[in-house]
Amino acid sequence: MFKKILPVIKPLLKSLMAIGLVLTLAFGHVDGALAATSGGRFGGGSFRAPTRTYSPRPYSGGPSSYSRGPGYGYAPNPFFFVPFPTFIGVGGGFGGLFGLLVLLTVGGIAVQAFRRFRSGDEVDSFENPNPTVSIAQLQVGLLASAQTLRSDLDRIAQSANTGSTAGLTQALQETTLSLLRHPEYWVYAGTQSQQARLQTAEAQFNRLALAERSKFSEETLSNVNNQLQLRSASAAGTLQAAGGPLADLNSDQGPGEYIVATILVGMMGNLQLPAINSSEDLRRALSQIGAISSDRLLALEVLWAPQAEGDTLTSDDIIAQYPNLKLV
Repeated sequence: MFKKILPVIKPLLKSLMAIGLVLTLAFGHVDGALAATSGGRFGGGSFRAPTRTYSPRPYSGGPSSYSRGPGYGYAPNPFFFVPFPTFIGVGGGFGGLFGLLVLLTVGGIAVQAFRRFRSGDEVDSFENPNPTVSIAQLQVGLLASAQTLRSDLDRIAQSANTGSTAGLTQALQETTLSLLRHPEYWVYAGTQSQQARLQTAEAQFNRLALAERSKFSEETLSNVNNQLQLRSASAAGTLQAAGGPLADLNSDQGPGEYIVATILVGMMGNLQLPAINSSEDLRRALSQIGAISSDRLLALEVLWAPQAEGDTLTSDDIIAQYPNLKLV
């Protein structure tokens, strides 16, 4: 029976082998193309809880610092160093005025804390050593003709002071401004936001950053925590010289070639970026992420691919590596 079935199965086996060979060659070709992507990045920062310093109030001495307790002579008065009648304004002098000012100050702090609590922020980072942190990511797919934007990213990476929060904030503002000034290059975009406690936020931030960095075959420009590194794009150059998928960049494939910029931030408090469904949503997201103040910014990573001159991403690369991006 096997001899009878073999002639029928044999053509099917040949067909399956041929299909498998074609798929293997196709996927191998795609992997080679994706592996040739150069990338650039800059950023820095750290996820550290604020520390509290306490300075005891020096004792100034003098009779005004004490009140007479019944039957015990002079004893320290816990009510702002003045007797209780003076505190409420009966005793006269500066004690009543001072107590009133302190009472108003405490009341103002309580009102501000209540408002921050209602808005969802942490009341006091000292009282809560593990406050809420937002991790937000914004990605923009640009036409490959956006060479001005790529030059801006190269310039920011090489000149930014990524070793200080002020320098990171300035680099973030320059990056978002450069993107906002060139909406004619916007093609794709996507956002994601998540909240975590400070003790676990760094792990989530690093996970997202590593996921983006893994899409590069090599980082040809890097400035992280003021450590500037420049490398030549050996992989991209080899493929171009060999006539690979990057060899025909001067052809009429301009609309099918792209640059992808990724902005990843970690900040104190709550940040919710809008879902991207239009260019207006992208403009609003860029404005939000660029307006983060230096006292809230904890960490920043700006990544873009490709970075090397003459290297581009194709439509297949966008689909394979950035499936969450949407047309704007």
